[in-house]
Amino acid sequence: MKDQSIAHYSAPTKTVHWLTAVLVVVAFVYGPGGSEERVYATSRDFDRQIHETVGFCVLALVALRILWRAIDIRPEHPPMSRWVGLTASVVQAALHVLLFAVPLSAITGAWLEGHAITLLGGIALRPPFAESHALGARIAEIHTWLGDIVIWLAGAHALAGLFHHYVLKDGVLKSMLPRRNTDVPDA
Repeated sequence: MKDQSIAHYSAPTKTVHWLTAVLVVVAFVYGPGGSEERVYATSRDFDRQIHETVGFCVLALVALRILWRAIDIRPEHPPMSRWVGLTASVVQAALHVLLFAVPLSAITGAWLEGHAITLLGGIALRPPFAESHALGARIAEIHTWLGDIVIWLAGAHALAGLFHHYVLKDGVLKSMLPRRNTDVPDA
């Protein structure tokens, strides 16, 4: 079912979408991971600062995206089966929730463990509340799991875009590609 009249998302929507995707991957790659001693080791400071800075950027972009969605006009998607539409809605909602939960769990966990969030440029955001190390460690562990889930879910989201393009041939992927790349050959 090939659709010749593809509706496109707005340029700001596309920009925020793809920038968020890139930043999530960068945050994942630079996530120091491991024990608290490893995460906060002096040798890992630069990686942790990149990770924390990028995480803050993701949080800001997702907040911006939610606000933009409230006023932006989204294109109508082509007809699709109920299960495909429902699955897409659930995955998109889960990604939005996780893209808030992951950075917020990192911030909360670090602060409860007694650590400042240190951004590039040496900007330190000190804990605004009393230390509760055990709770902070548990939240930091949850952050790690949520980060892994985001990567898997984002991968499934990307595969779904490819499925729409190569199997369903419905223009859904093209609607989110930058305008100059909408001439992706049809399958």
